[in-house]
Amino acid sequence: MPTTSLAGRRSTRGGVREVDGLRVADWLVEENAHRARTRKWIIPRKVVGAESPSIEGFIDKVSAVAGEELTLYVNTVAASFRAYVYRVGYYGGYGGRLIAQSPELRGTQQPTPHFTAGVNLVECRWSPSWRVQVGDHWPPGSYLIRLEGAPDQQQYVPFVVRDDASEATYLVQSSVTTWQAYNPYGGYSLYGGPGQNSLANRSRVVSFDRPYGHDRTALDARGSGDFLGNELPFIFLAERLGLDLTYWTDVDLHEQPALLAKHRCLISLGHDEYWSTPMRDAVEAGIEKGLNVAFLGANACYRQIRLEASPTGGNRRVICYKDAAADPIAKADPALATGSSWATDLVSRPESSLTGVMYQAYGANAPLVVANAASWVFAGTGLKDGSRLSSGGKQDLVGSEFDGYEPGLHQPPGHEVEILAHSPVQGVTGSGYSDMAYYSVPGGGGVFATGTASWVTSLWDAPPGTVNRLGLGVGKAAAPLASITVNVLRVFGAGPADERHPSATNWRHFYSPGAKFGPSVDVVPTR
Repeated sequence: MPTTSLAGRRSTRGGVREVDGLRVADWLVEENAHRARTRKWIIPRKVVGAESPSIEGFIDKVSAVAGEELTLYVNTVAASFRAYVYRVGYYGGYGGRLIAQSPELRGTQQPTPHFTAGVNLVECRWSPSWRVQVGDHWPPGSYLIRLEGAPDQQQYVPFVVRDDASEATYLVQSSVTTWQAYNPYGGYSLYGGPGQNSLANRSRVVSFDRPYGHDRTALDARGSGDFLGNELPFIFLAERLGLDLTYWTDVDLHEQPALLAKHRCLISLGHDEYWSTPMRDAVEAGIEKGLNVAFLGANACYRQIRLEASPTGGNRRVICYKDAAADPIAKADPALATGSSWATDLVSRPESSLTGVMYQAYGANAPLVVANAASWVFAGTGLKDGSRLSSGGKQDLVGSEFDGYEPGLHQPPGHEVEILAHSPVQGVTGSGYSDMAYYSVPGGGGVFATGTASWVTSLWDAPPGTVNRLGLGVGKAAAPLASITVNVLRVFGAGPADERHPSATNWRHFYSPGAKFGPSVDVVPTR
């Protein structure tokens, strides 16, 4: 199954310089100035309309390095189709570049997905449709394969190209385990099953061996998982700036945690909920040694998972019982039993000891209120204490899911959590606050958390031609949010944040000891 290659070899080594305090990579600036930029990677919204698409697919790896082979599995009613491989970035506002494409391939209607009762696992055991080798000329980054059978038969398949030898300043993490947790393909996700989509009828194990799928809430994703809304807006900004960055997924963090030591800053995007113990251990140890971490969302590191192999490869299944006692390993290894959250598992380990804040609830829809304008995070923004930032859209800047500080729970090392924004909200469990927070570990790294799941989406700022085709609106808060984000990237890219900006606790200005908003609710959030 041959491939048409569309570019020569490109180097991603060396050529790092400082621009306005940011570490910028010459290769990425050059890449985003490529003349072959295009908007053809975008599947227009008008193409998307059926709950069971006429073409759909998945690949056997969430990420790959140069020289590795990807196997694409496609199910379609089309007699033939093509696969177009795009790297997605800034590209002068166009957002993509065609890297490779398949010849015309024979369409196949694949078998019904395999179902494993008890754990309610849905897995597609399909025959391969196309094999393609990741070339040396494929730069690290986020990629979308656009499947096309006919103009009205289009769907995405996402993946990441890694460079495991990279020592880039910034490491951008794609949260594919969370994408998979919410994936309803085949009628089951970690949140429910057929009928009333009840929690009791949910999957306990979900698989990457299936397309990202299809219900009314997921149609705009067009098969791309959570990429378009919760990850692309930040990537668009970061590549516009030409940052010295590289890419991987949370599965790669699980498999190769030692690689964290090569980078100064790990960036978690809009929704990064599901973490394994190796993932969490590695990041917490990294912060102690000087790694900086930016959580640009909410609800991060909320649930513990395990990973296991599927028929197509290692770590292709995500296990999360959401009931530690029901997990088969509960007695043998209680620390790894997957309960309803890290905070309530058999071995309590609240996410606040990593992120500085705790998940509160969903349903919030409110402006962000600045509470500590003197912080370096707000430098140059002109914002003052009490300033209110609003996206101006249907979903405001704070929400739908949100985090808040809880002094009664486990705190990060040093206990110096600094609240930066303190926003009154109304969630499904009542009234409370969303907190943007920062802390640093003495002699180590810093951690920034936005406290809202709408941060990355609200960063989206693209030319009308891209916005109109893709269907993502530009929010009124994009410019100040970008300034805050760049301030964090500037400091976090310079080295261990505690050296320059040690945190100073101020939570007593906002909370009494032991304050708590309330229990979260395990329902699919309205986003």
